[in-house]
Amino acid sequence: MYEMKQEYYTGIKFIDDEHTRLFAIANECYELLTNQFLPDKYDYILKVVNELKDYARYHFKHEEEYMESIGYKRILSQKVAHKDFIEKIDEYDSEKIDENQKETLLELVDFLDTWLIEHILKKDKQIAE
Repeated sequence: MYEMKQEYYTGIKFIDDEHTRLFAIANECYELLTNQFLPDKYDYILKVVNELKDYARYHFKHEEEYMESIGYKRILSQKVAHKDFIEKIDEYDSEKIDENQKETLLELVDFLDTWLIEHILKKDKQIAE
């Protein structure tokens, strides 16, 4: 379901490569949501959420370092958006995940779908300009 489409490419190779990985993690969430043969998804959800947290921090650090190196004027709004993303993902704690696995996955898939696409198209593509 999630893939790095041509319109999401910024033309900055490392950013595009890292975005591709974020889409792959989002796709893992979607596959968990739609997997009918796995009744208890707790461990898998926790793994994906932790991977998302770690990789997003890694990516945001790289992206912000690049923006600083080129004197990007909109870096502050990017940092705020990145901080908001991490705070949202940090809300997924083990208790919430365990109690509401399907709801957690639905919410996470919806959030990632909206955030990744909008952020890349409206913010990240401007970096290359």
